[in-house]
Amino acid sequence: MCIASYSCRAQAGADFKAGQLSADRVVKAWAKYNDPLRDLFTTHGLKWPATDIYLRAFKLQNELELWARDNATDEYRHVKTYRICAISGALGPKRKQGDRQVPEGYYFIDEFNPNSDYHLSLHLSYPNYSDLLQGKSNPGGDIYIHGGCLTVGCLPMEDEGIREIYTLCLNTRLNGQQYIPVHIYPTHMNKSGMSYLQKEVAGNVGKQQFWWNLKNGYEHFEKHHKLQPVMYTPDGNYLN
Repeated sequence: MCIASYSCRAQAGADFKAGQLSADRVVKAWAKYNDPLRDLFTTHGLKWPATDIYLRAFKLQNELELWARDNATDEYRHVKTYRICAISGALGPKRKQGDRQVPEGYYFIDEFNPNSDYHLSLHLSYPNYSDLLQGKSNPGGDIYIHGGCLTVGCLPMEDEGIREIYTLCLNTRLNGQQYIPVHIYPTHMNKSGMSYLQKEVAGNVGKQQFWWNLKNGYEHFEKHHKLQPVMYTPDGNYLN
């Protein structure tokens, strides 16, 4: 379970915008980071507010990458890499409540919480269909990108980091991107990364099979800088 006791369910339209921009923490974050984010996107030749962003996390490297594009036909461009302050658990997917694991797989941001116990937080859509089919009877939940530097399954960015990321994601959400994809990998799934993973879990066939399945989506993005639709086989593997 992630450390964030209060969740703010995403609302539609004006109610969502008014609720977010009336929160003191959001107002302060927006005032500090909106203009620097505009400058950052302008430097990369991208529109602001952003229209389409993608976040990609690597647990072993403690990194959260920001990618963006202006149109659905464009390739994503790498904009910035943030440092994840701490990672709990081991490499591998989250499979049950209380296992302290950070999930691995394909998710999206589905809640914006301006009143988090950890400053600001963005809820991820864990468990997804794959997690439900391949995990235990109680897969857990409450996985967030949040402030602070303490976690039992989330991605903590410290307060300054989450202020910028929250402002970024809220801008994009208000500009029309309903669901912001967040893909979480154990490490870069290139040749050296896969070799490392196989050595780390020698004999664990379940993890090996999961990672080889996850590798397909990683390779597609590396080659095309575009995302595939997230689809599943009947047994919960990613169809990509």
